Amino acid sequence: MDKKKLTILAVVIVIIIIALGIGLSMNTTKDTNPQHIVIADSNNHGEPDNGFDALTGWGSGHSNHNTLIYSTLFKTDENGTIINDLATNYTISSDGLIWTVNIREDVKFSNNKTLDAEDVAFSFNTAKNSSAELDLTNLNYAKAIDNNTIEFHLNESRSTFIYDLRYLGIVSAEDYNNETYGSNPIGSGPYILKEWDRGQQAIFTINENYYGEKPYFTQITLLFPDEASSLELVKSGEVDLISAPFNGLNETVDGYDKINLSAGRAQGISLPYLPNNGTTSDDGDAIGNNVTSDINIRKALNIGINRSEIVDSVYSGYGHVEYSGVDSRDYGNPEALVKDGDIEGAKNILEEAGWKDSDGDGIREKNGTKASFELYYPSENIDRQSVSLLFSEQAKELGIEVKLVGTDWDTIYTKMYSQAVFWQQSSQNPYTMIYQQYHSKTADDSYMNPNLYNNSEVDSILHEAVTTTDSANANSLWSNAAYTGDGGFGPSGDAPWVWISTFDYVYFVSEDINITNERPDNFGNDLLINIEKWSRN
Repeated sequence: MDKKKLTILAVVIVIIIIALGIGLSMNTTKDTNPQHIVIADSNNHGEPDNGFDALTGWGSGHSNHNTLIYSTLFKTDENGTIINDLATNYTISSDGLIWTVNIREDVKFSNNKTLDAEDVAFSFNTAKNSSAELDLTNLNYAKAIDNNTIEFHLNESRSTFIYDLRYLGIVSAEDYNNETYGSNPIGSGPYILKEWDRGQQAIFTINENYYGEKPYFTQITLLFPDEASSLELVKSGEVDLISAPFNGLNETVDGYDKINLSAGRAQGISLPYLPNNGTTSDDGDAIGNNVTSDINIRKALNIGINRSEIVDSVYSGYGHVEYSGVDSRDYGNPEALVKDGDIEGAKNILEEAGWKDSDGDGIREKNGTKASFELYYPSENIDRQSVSLLFSEQAKELGIEVKLVGTDWDTIYTKMYSQAVFWQQSSQNPYTMIYQQYHSKTADDSYMNPNLYNNSEVDSILHEAVTTTDSANANSLWSNAAYTGDGGFGPSGDAPWVWISTFDYVYFVSEDINITNERPDNFGNDLLINIEKWSRN
């Protein structure tokens, strides 16, 4: 064989070796070890931009999932109750400004260093300025009093601070480096990060120093597929559990059970509460809408649409109707809800309020103003587009024109004070779900209270709820704010929103996996909350 042929042969061999290497690196065939589990959960466990750093967002905030790597001061049990994790107890000063938390003495990080109060104080003080998910702006500072006692000093009394203490993972102050910690995290949770292949997967193995119940699964592999290809991983048997994509809700796959857990993620439409008087926000965005500012329009929409029909059509039954945004929470108020699907009742409200179709075009008008407004939704979300379309069609039956606009979030934020917007929210924290959503404010171009709802009686109730040191009293007050007898943020009150649905997270689960899905409905979005109780049959 001549030299040229030998060279060509060598090149071919190299190409084959490279190709084989690529093929092996992309092979995601399931591990045969029964105590290893492969999960692709795009709902809450997608690949973190900043790595697995608790102080920049991993495991914190709205997604409130099990961090795997880190311990938190408090956690949530199977009943939805906040209980101790690292904490052993806590007290609140009479003015509500100082929270004192005592922690366990027997906790070590995965690198064998003892976790103490300095680590806790450091974690909170650092996250105050760096967390991408958790709002700690009300924390003035955290201070270690001794090895096992931390004081949290607040700027204002806040009954909901327990939720902030629930969600932040504790890092090692001595080892923390914000540039590298996401790739090499040190925590005290049930698992450690063994390997992270960016764009593909992360592998977690047991933390032998973990003080809690040892999980059955000794290794978790989290895959990060795009939604379009995720269903193929199930059909090829390459995963144990995967979140079903929206277009796969009606699919069935041999060898897998399909389960649904309520996300507790309310979807609804904010209706501008103020009339259009020509005013604008600091950024020059228009404020007010002369149609939706009429309570009769808002009331008619709330009782006239058929939420069940929308949920069944869009989510194939994998969801629930929603009326107040917090129906299933401990602080939900049944008196704030309404009976919907009442088309005739809605038409009567509009007729009596002077909204009539005098020109026969199917759209009501009053004093020369057509009952017409725009509804903005993010165009990348198929489900929100579908819900918006059905809402528009049902509103048309009432004589109200809803013009749909699918666009980007930057555009939506410029329209939220003057047009309807489709939103969703899923925090367990009533400060986020209620106070920030319904306490009056100026047009500050923040997405909280996007329709500028303003009721002084509700403001007073919310202020009392957020400043009390009695959590039971706080829940009662949050509930009262939804319906005051002649007002409130619920649909039977001022009806500033039309809340429509809360969808379920749907998962394909290998039929030999028991994920113990007995959990409160409104914590279904925290898939791995009870990972230590999972097993393989």
